[in-house]
Amino acid sequence: MPYGRYFEDFTAGETIAHWPGRTITESDNTWFSLLTQNQHPLHIDANYAAKYTQHGRPLVVGTLVFAIAVGQTVADISGRAIANLEYEKVTHDAPVFIGDTIYTRSTILETRLASKGDRGVVYLETVATNQRGETVLTFRRRVLVPSRTHATLGEGKLPGPG
Repeated sequence: MPYGRYFEDFTAGETIAHWPGRTITESDNTWFSLLTQNQHPLHIDANYAAKYTQHGRPLVVGTLVFAIAVGQTVADISGRAIANLEYEKVTHDAPVFIGDTIYTRSTILETRLASKGDRGVVYLETVATNQRGETVLTFRRRVLVPSRTHATLGEGKLPGPG
């Protein structure tokens, strides 16, 4: 089974729903906080969050939500990527809490063949929603993706079955 898409497989205006969703657990949030050294009590101290924050419960670290949203897109967007060139305009649109499930969809905004002709840049916007359909995160990025010509030259060929 192929993993990822070639440049020719993207069409400006198309929307791709990524699957499956991901439910964020307390362990996910705690470990991510520890790994990234983000020890703000808003994320890891339920007592603090209950007493001193507007939400009354811990918030999931925003960069964890971002990492999950990017990860959910890999199979459909950057599975064959040569490089992720740029992330831009990342907005945290609503809070995410332990137990929320994140779903993502990406809209291809533009495709542009690179000067070499064997690869192209895909510009897209990804929107992450929770289980209630509320937008929680939005970002745009540019990904350098090989064309089928690139693959036939033997470059970027991924190992795998078959």
